[in-house]
Amino acid sequence: MTVPARGFSLLRGRLGRVPALGRSTAPPVRAPGGPRSAFRGFRSSGVRHEAIIISGTEMAKHIQKEIKQGVESWISLGNRRPHLSIILVGDNPASKTYVRNKIRAASAVGICSELILKPKDVSQEELLDITDQLNMDPRVSGILVQLPLPDHVDERTICNGISPEKDVDGFHIINIGRLCLDQHSLIPATASAVWEIITRTGIQTFGKNVVVAGRSKNVGMPIAMLLHTDGEHERPGGDATVTIAHRYTPKEQLKIHTQLADIIIVAAGSLSVSQAGVQWHNHDPLQP
Repeated sequence: MTVPARGFSLLRGRLGRVPALGRSTAPPVRAPGGPRSAFRGFRSSGVRHEAIIISGTEMAKHIQKEIKQGVESWISLGNRRPHLSIILVGDNPASKTYVRNKIRAASAVGICSELILKPKDVSQEELLDITDQLNMDPRVSGILVQLPLPDHVDERTICNGISPEKDVDGFHIINIGRLCLDQHSLIPATASAVWEIITRTGIQTFGKNVVVAGRSKNVGMPIAMLLHTDGEHERPGGDATVTIAHRYTPKEQLKIHTQLADIIIVAAGSLSVSQAGVQWHNHDPLQP
């Protein structure tokens, strides 16, 4: 239901040329939900130390088409149309943009959505009451509470107040635990997007060195979990050797790690990868 974000995945040229669909000489990596085909038309630079950014824009269009077909097939079997409930607290401009994009994406694939607006002074108890009602509502397929929340509201409590089966963000402690145990679960959207980008482009992660720049519990950590875990487990992983870097990683150490890396994934706003010897171009993933 969530399409890949733009600008999160940075791959080293050391990987060489990646074949397009139909010309692969090796099987693609396995995604958490099963094997995926390589994404047509991707090419790496072929230069040992040159880095490129893979945009998820075109890939997102393909995924949206797949999801829309899946939704219509689901409905044709007599099932109820999927319904997403989004709770937005306050008037944070970035949060409004993200929510608007999520509603637009849901509509594009045939998923119903509703937006529940609450003022920034809403109580934690009221938010929990809302999530309880949505949990019990059989019409609601998924629940999303847009983060961040005001300081007086504990985000962990609210995230854990959502039913794990309806937790589309994958932030419930049960979903996080299942992710860490290599079990099937709802995976945080950005981590899932990065995995889809790597998988659909046919990038091989088995035995590769990967640097994940960023250690947030919602982005960096789940990305690292997906990439380093065993490909033979219930929820297959990437079998990569993963190094997590963050704002306190010494620049000289970061430079060493990135020079040894086959894949670099930037999931941090403050970490300067360019200072570590990797030249790249970035853009704001927020689209109005």
